[in-house]
Parts: sequence; structure tokens; C-alpha cells
Amino acid sequence: MSSLSRELVFLILQFLDEEKFKESVHKLEQESGFFFNMRYFEDMVTNGEWEEVEKYLSGFTKVDDNRYSMKIFFEIRKQKYLEALDKRDRAKAVDILVKDLKVFAAFNEELFKEITQLLTLDNFRDNEQLSKYGDTKSARGIMLAELKKLIEANPLFRDKLQFPTLKNSRLRTLINQSLNWQHQLCKNPRPNPDIKTLFVDHSCGQPNGARAPSPVTNHLMGAVPKTGAFAPLGPHGPFQSTPAALPTSLAGWMANPSPVPHPSASAGPIGLAAASNPGALLKRPRTPPTNNLAMDYQTADSEHVLKRPRPFGVSDEANNLPVTILPGVYANQSHGQSSYSTDDLPRNVVMTISPGSAVKSMDFHPVQQILLLGKQLFRERVGTDIGDVMIYELPSHERIAIRNFKAWDLPQCSVALQATLANDYTASINRVVWSPDGTLFGVAYSKHIVHIYSYHGGDDLRNHLEIEAHAGSVNDLAFSYPNKQLCVLTCGEDRVIKVWDAVTGAKQHTFEGHEAPVYSVCPHHKESIQFIFSTATDGKIKAWLYDNMGSRVDYDAPGHSSTTMAYSADGTRLFSCGTNKEGDSYLVEWNESEGAVKRTYHGLGKRTVGVVQFDTTKNRFLATGDEFMVKFWDMDNVNLLTSTDADGGLPASPSIRFNKEGILLAVSTNDNGIKILANSDGIRLLRSVESRTYDASRAASVAVVKAPAIGTFGSPNITVGTSTGDRAAPVPAMVGLNNESRSLADVKPRIVDESVEKSRIWKLTEINEASQCRSLRLPDNLTAMRVSRLIYTNSGLAILALSSNAVHKLWKWQRNDRTAIGKATASIVPQLWQPASGILMTNDISDTNPEDAVPCFALSKNDSYVMSASGGKISLFNMMTFKTMTTFMPPPPAATYLAFHPQDNNIIAIGMEDSSIQIYNVRVDEVKTKLKGHQKRITGLAFSHVLNVLVSSGADSQLCVWNTDGWERQASKFLQIPNGRAAAPLADTRVQFHLDQIHLLAVHETQIAIYEAPKLECLKQWFPREASGPITHAAYSCDSQSIYVSFEDGSVGVLTATNLRLRCRILPAAYLPPNPSLRVYPLVVAAHPSDPNQFALGLTDGGVHVLEPLESEGKWGTSPPTENGAGPSTTSGAAGSDQPQR
Repeated sequence: MSSLSRELVFLILQFLDEEKFKESVHKLEQESGFFFNMRYFEDMVTNGEWEEVEKYLSGFTKVDDNRYSMKIFFEIRKQKYLEALDKRDRAKAVDILVKDLKVFAAFNEELFKEITQLLTLDNFRDNEQLSKYGDTKSARGIMLAELKKLIEANPLFRDKLQFPTLKNSRLRTLINQSLNWQHQLCKNPRPNPDIKTLFVDHSCGQPNGARAPSPVTNHLMGAVPKTGAFAPLGPHGPFQSTPAALPTSLAGWMANPSPVPHPSASAGPIGLAAASNPGALLKRPRTPPTNNLAMDYQTADSEHVLKRPRPFGVSDEANNLPVTILPGVYANQSHGQSSYSTDDLPRNVVMTISPGSAVKSMDFHPVQQILLLGKQLFRERVGTDIGDVMIYELPSHERIAIRNFKAWDLPQCSVALQATLANDYTASINRVVWSPDGTLFGVAYSKHIVHIYSYHGGDDLRNHLEIEAHAGSVNDLAFSYPNKQLCVLTCGEDRVIKVWDAVTGAKQHTFEGHEAPVYSVCPHHKESIQFIFSTATDGKIKAWLYDNMGSRVDYDAPGHSSTTMAYSADGTRLFSCGTNKEGDSYLVEWNESEGAVKRTYHGLGKRTVGVVQFDTTKNRFLATGDEFMVKFWDMDNVNLLTSTDADGGLPASPSIRFNKEGILLAVSTNDNGIKILANSDGIRLLRSVESRTYDASRAASVAVVKAPAIGTFGSPNITVGTSTGDRAAPVPAMVGLNNESRSLADVKPRIVDESVEKSRIWKLTEINEASQCRSLRLPDNLTAMRVSRLIYTNSGLAILALSSNAVHKLWKWQRNDRTAIGKATASIVPQLWQPASGILMTNDISDTNPEDAVPCFALSKNDSYVMSASGGKISLFNMMTFKTMTTFMPPPPAATYLAFHPQDNNIIAIGMEDSSIQIYNVRVDEVKTKLKGHQKRITGLAFSHVLNVLVSSGADSQLCVWNTDGWERQASKFLQIPNGRAAAPLADTRVQFHLDQIHLLAVHETQIAIYEAPKLECLKQWFPREASGPITHAAYSCDSQSIYVSFEDGSVGVLTATNLRLRCRILPAAYLPPNPSLRVYPLVVAAHPSDPNQFALGLTDGGVHVLEPLESEGKWGTSPPTENGAGPSTTSGAAGSDQPQR
């Protein structure tokens, strides 16, 4: 159905509603699936009209579409079941159990058994989880709140919960315009035509010599009466929407005209809108923006695409649904959030560290914290009131790096700053914050300056940029990603916000309009629109686009307070917290669509000095440092949830900061210390780290292969600016400071020389017995065929393999006490998972022999779908049901490699058998362009979202770099094959980007090589010893510190990525049973997405093995010493060594 046909349905819906055809309205809503009427749905649920509820839902989703849909139907049927039990109607309850609930047994058998056991109880409230179930009315109300959240989060309902903004009687207006036009075309138009039918075109009969006026507002068509009386035409009741003049969520924030004149403000209330109205995207999304493949399938104006009966996308939130589906606590909280409790809050003091001076700001390292179970060291950076910046290692309490305040290049500073420092060469720190990927961090000082450091692990901290950002104090600092480029945002005493390039330090934007010092900045994005909230000390809130056109919002913070703003981790809810001059503090949630306070949280005390600090975590909790304690709220409840004094010793307004997972909380103390609070997961995590000894170098968030390698840092897929952390009150403005506008002259980049590690005695670690490592062969009752492709799911809880017979196999680790934090492990046997239907995910093979095909697959970011091919058509599978959602691109040529575009899941790079690369747009079902540059089939593709390039590799041993903006080829280079070694005619060449998205791993049967994109400069090569046989595969560890390499002799090597030195060799005897008659070796290696020391092997005999080092070791071998003079160079020397050739 075209977009105009879709809009016609909305016009008909409006007309039917205005004419009071209520049943027809809801029938059309259901049959078209274009608009989900939440009010109608609420009424049916409240009245317990379960059959009608499910019938209405069926027009929008089915039970097995995704996890949201499954839980929606489960909640409805479970409530129906409980009501039957409550009425003691056992026969009806059994009927519901068998007909309605049994379908869920395939997904959670234990849950179904528990539900079944309720039949044996005289009162189901005897079940502990149902003990607080109230009466039917209250239970329906609780369930309804849960259902609304699930529906709003379900991507299948995206864009279906808001009726378009239409003027009243829009269909009548269009018909009147048509009739007026027909009347104008009459040869002899009458002044007052009598139109009696719409079935044929209008034509005036008798000529009267006069031409009738025909403005479009001349309503020739009157109201069409129904049988019986009805009210005159009026507003469209349930479809009434926001007036068209306010198209965006931020329009409601505009209380007063912007003090800065600009085009977008001159027309009245405004949103974040340009000519093409990108601001319309700033409406609060129902789920975090993911550019999901299926969402664009649904909205595409392609008849071919829209023939598919159901969109097949699931947002990233699907993986965050509670594991248990049984109801939990009913009292004082939403039914849907029963998986959370106060035990999830970090309230137990587990350690204290002593920086030695008052702490102003803290921030946990963002990347290392995702590596749970102690596999990486924790990092916390602390800024103190004498300008010291420190990095502490948890749980060892060790300070591993420190930097004192110092102007790096004082002569280049402004005269005003030099004069200030001449009087007092000290400065306090207002803010410290890591970049989203942890490769950089920024420090905002009370005197003009911002320092940007690059962090390379351990104590390797390097000066990167010194920016004289503001006149006076720099009050806040944040990182953001406008135009896919990492930037630094600053604000200051000079009432200005500035945006700087994080690589070069060049100033990109200056935002002026505040009438008081700017207190904080909060960058965020909705869909593709990047914007900034800023707050000032006079209580004003403004919003800006990156376009130098002035603020789009001018609003007052509650109580005119100095306020910080933060989004929940999923980016869907906006909060602010602040304190005004009278000492009144306000913690509130905003309704973005109206620019109004949605709820105000109670429990903050009266203050005498300072501003209350706050933070958010788990998309569920808020916390503040207030009244010598830490206070916690449930986001959905305005009343204080709980509090802790952290065993005493806290200041009146302690600084606080959660780690990324919300299992650790840092709190400043009165005696210049920091207390670390943890929940049970945090305690377990810290203990596991404490029990092992690690190399400090393993904690590096990004390895640097070539020095100085300062490129564009970070990943635009990481949410930035969603949490406020800790703030210091702004320092009063300095007298006599200038406010000159400076560009590159403001910037003093500093990159220190890379230190060379001293040589030490070192020995290669060899593992040749099963007792020397942990290995597990995954259970498999299906036909054993060689494993062609292997990948961990992004959650780290499952492994997906593609066999040479075109069949996929999925192993899942169930969550239990040993895997509560969530990851695959060699210590627990997973389940070879299959849906209840018993179907297999099998690729289309057409007329090809799958054994001769080149298999390939790519997994969606939310683990819900896999795109795969084995010589035939490309198939898209639902990972939960194993159903084939669609197939496309029949051969020839056959697809040989697949890769999703990092910023747009609708764009897929498809490497082909004929050596071309097709850039395919899923949304419009067409090939956007074809890239030609290889001579043989494509064997590898890798996108860099930092450089905006695609790197391809082929069986011709060639690498090519393509610009993703225009798809032009930027560079190409053939691998340097060592003398005396001949590569196979169709040897695969694989490519994978380092975490820094600049350095590139190239894998060939003859070598491992590191290149620097986009020029493809070869920095290092490593050639295996000939006894190992050819390399079969290799992959970076998740932290890019190691490279796992598999060989044809069955061994696996672990290289240190920085210098390509072999530090550990795992022989086949360590993980394979002895079998002299069978030659088995790994064909593919997959690295765990969050555990840098775990990897999996796919073998020629069809087996999949997971390998981990012994818990007592904690890692694979020890790092070899760094060579003097190590650096970028080309190959030379013998190729029969396990050492890098330079």
C-alpha cells in the first residue's frame, strides 16, 4: 500500500469517528494495522473483554513476533487464568491453561510448570510471587500499566500509537476542494450549485451566464446525516492530536520567545526543525533509536516489501526484558518491573580509597565495566580540588596514574589566563568524564582550560589536547557525536557553549544566548537528530542543534534552580536535578512532548550551600547525594524508595557516580576519600577480580599499534551524555578576563613519546594438556558437518554456528547462580536450542552443492535476527522462532560475505562470488551501487564508523578502501606474501577493525598483518612457523589486546596485538581427544564479546569448543617484552619464525 493510500485510511478513520461509527473505526484500525488506539485497548482490558483484546491485538502483532509481543499476550492470558482461579472456576482455568498458555511452554517450560501448579492450590495467593495479588480491578490496573509499557517499547507498534495531526473533517475538506475544482471546470457554472451525489463528477446543468466563485473553503458538501440525530461535526475525539503548528516534542518547551533572533524562532513556537523538519524526529521514541531493519521495511513505499505480512525487527530493548515472566511484587510499583528490587541497589560499602584531597567529580571507565567477572580491571578517574587527576584501580585500591594541574604551553595562553595563573597557579576541577569508548577523557578546570588525555591502559596516560575554552571557569564538559565525529562540548562562566573537534581541537560551534553562566550541558540524539540541552545558573534551560542558529528552547527549571539534566540509559526518559538560591532542591522527570514536568520526586532536604548531585542507573533508579546520605527513587514512584548513609562520614552533599551496570556506586566522603558501594553482583565481581593478578597493560581500552596513533576516537553507537555524574558549583567569574573568539589558536595538542618497555626474561607459554586450560565441546545431536562460520551473540550468552550443510546451530547458556551476570563459559554446558516447532534454520541452497559454497552470515545488533547465505538466496531468520522471514538476491552471483552498515541497518554490504560488492538498500529492496576493484571473490568486509570507510578483502589477496559517503575507492593494496610461500589460488583474506576503528587486522593463510586505514599502510606482519601449517582463521579479542589465531595443525596461538608477538600456544591435545586416524583442526575462531580471554573454535568435524584459561591464571600466558624500535615497517627477514617480521 502506498503512503497516500495509508493516509487515506487515516482520513477514513477520522471521518468514521466524527460520524460516530465506533465499531467500524476499531475494525478498520485492526484490519489496517496503521493505528493502535490505546484508549480503546485500555477500556477493553479494564472491562476484561479478553477475546476482543486479543482480536484487536492480532491486527498488529502475533504471539511469536518478538519478546515484547510474547510478553503482552502472556500477561493477558495469565490474568485471564488468574481470574478464573480466583472465581474457583477450575474447568475454565484448565481450558485457558491448555488452549492459551501452553504455547509459552516452548519458550519457558519451568514457568509453564509453575503456572500449572497453581491449580493445586486452594488460593493461588499462597504462591509467594502472587501473595500480593489484590482484587480483579487492581490486578487489571497493574497489568494494564505493564501492557502499555510493553506496547510502547515494542518496535512493531512504532509510529502506530500517535494519530496524525489532522484538521477537523479533513476528508470533507478534500472532497469540497475537489467539488470546487469540478465546479470551476463547468462550462456554465451556477452561482449556487446543487450537488446531490459524489458518485459521478459534478457538472452544472442549465447555463445562467454567471460564473460561481470557488474558493476551497466554500463547502459545497454538507454534513451527511445518519439515521437518527447526531451531534454536529466536532473535534475528532480519540484521534485528537497536537496542533500542526507544534510538530515536535520540544515545541512545548517554548514558554517565551528565544532572546536570540533566528529564522526558526520567528514563526512562533518551534521545535528542533530545519527546512526539512528534522526536528519532528525529536518526539520521544517508544524505543531507543536503532535504525532497525524491520522498521524501515514497514514504512517503505514498496509494494514488494509491504507484501510481507509482518515486520521482523526487534529493538535492542528486547534483550533487556526480565527473564522471569511470573508477576512479582504488586504493591507500590509497576507490575512490569517486578524483576527489580532494592537489593539491586549498590548500598554495601566494600572499600574506601583516599585521593588525599576533596573530590569534585568522578566517572567510571565505560568500556572496562562491561567486562564482568573480573576479566578486566576496573578504572575510576577522580578529579580533586587542587587540580589533580588520578586513575584508581579497583579493587586493589592502587592509584596507577596522576596528573597535576599545569598549563602545557603557557606562552600560547591568552594574556588574561597568564595573568590569572601568575597570581595563583592553581585550579580546581569542575568535571572529569570519559569518552564513550574510554580512549579519551576530559578535564574541565576552574580557569579557562580543558585538558583532553588519551588513555592507553595501565599508567599510560598521554597529553592529547589543551584547549583554552572559556573566559573564566569551565563549568561542564561532555562528549557527543554530531555528524559521526567525536566532539567535546564545554560551557562556562562566559555564558557560552562551545563544540570542539576531539581529534584536532578545532572549534566547530559557539552557542550564545544564555544571560547567566552556563552550568551544565547534556548532549543527546533522537533518531538522526543530535542536540544539546544546556542549563544556566539563573534556572534557564535551552536546547540547541549543531547549526549555529540559536536556541530552540527557552524554559525555566523548577524553582529557577542550577540544574543538571540526564537521560535514562536507554535514552527514552529525561530527568533534571538542581538547587536554587533559596536552598530548595528539585528532582523531576520531564514530559518531552509537552515541555512540562511529568513528575516531581519527594524527599530532598533544604540546603544551605552547594547543589544537590544526582545520577541514574538501570533505566530504573535515580540517586542523589543529599543530607549526608545517598537517596534512591524508583523512576516510576515519586516517593523516596530507600537511602543509605554508607556507614557514615559523608558530606552534606556527597558526589556520587554509578558504574555502567549500576552494580557499583562511588560516593565522596568528608575526609577526602571515596567509598565504593556495591550490590551482590558488584561484590562478587570485585572479589573475582581481587583473586587474580593481572598485567596492568591488559586493562587498556584500546591498543595502539603505531605511535602516535591519535585518530578519531569512539563509537557513535554508544549513548553519550545520558548521565550527569557529579558536579562542582561554578567558580565566580574572574575580573578582567577577555572573551575573544579563538579557533585553532586556542588549541595546543600535546602527544608525549611512547615509552619503551624494558626487556625482561620471558618464555612462551605452551598448553599441551587438558589440565592446563578449561575447554568444553558443545553438545550436538544434529548431523555433524564442518563448521564454516561461528559467532557469539552480542549478549555473550549464546554461540551461533553455520555448518557446511547450510544448517545453523544455536547454543544458549541459561542464567543461573554461576552465570547470573550473564555470559557463556566453559564451566557450564549450554543447551543446543531449538524452538518447539523443531524447525532448523537452513539456508536456501537452490541448485548448488552447499559443500562447494562459501557460507556467510551477519547477526543483528540486538541478536534477534541473522542474515545468512550458503550459495543460494540470502535468508533472514528470526533467532527466536527460527522462521525464515524473507529471502532475496538469488544467485548467480552468490553472496560470499555480509556486513551491516554501522549507522544504518537498512544498508548491507554484500560481497559476491563475481568479485563485486553490492551495496543493498533493504528498505527499497534495491542495489544502491556496485563496487568493483577485486579480481576474485570477496572474502571479508569491515566498516569503520570513525573513518566512514568500508574495507574489503578478496581471494585475490587484495585490500580495498571505499568511502561510504560516495562509495569511491580510496586506496587498495595487495598483501605482501613472504618469499618461498605460495598462497592457494582462492585463499581467504579476512579483515577486522581494532576497537579504535583505525587499525585493521588482515588475516591470510600465510600471515597476520596490521594496517592503518584509510591509506592501508602496513605497520606489522607476523608469519607462522611452517610446522604449524597455514593459518585457518584469526580474530581480535573483544578488547583488541590479543589476537587468536588457528592453524591447520590444530593448534591455536595467542598474539599480543600491539607487537604481534606470540605469547601462548595451545596445542590440539589440550582440547581434542587423541584420535590418530582423524585429522581435526579449527576452521574458524570467534572471540567472546565481553570476556577478552574466552574464545570458541569451529572444527572440521563439526564440533564447537569453548576455551578459557584456568581461573588461577586468568589469562593466556604473559606478554612478551616490547622490542626496542618497534614500529611501523614492512616485512623482511626469514618467514619461518613465530616472531613479527618488521
